[in-house]
Amino acid sequence: MMEYKVVELCVVTDEEMEKAINAKVKEGWNLDGIQFAMRDSSKRPAMAFILFTRNSE
Repeated sequence: MMEYKVVELCVVTDEEMEKAINAKVKEGWNLDGIQFAMRDSSKRPAMAFILFTRNSE
């Protein structure tokens, strides 16, 4: 059975994303994808959702 984890980031910087990804990978999660929520007034993402999966037994 597949297990899913979503990490929401309100501060979208490379450092924050690396920190979140490295922390979950160390816990045994596999990076599955990243989705960004954009603002109309800026080219920088307002939020990021980092998706992870792992097999549960």
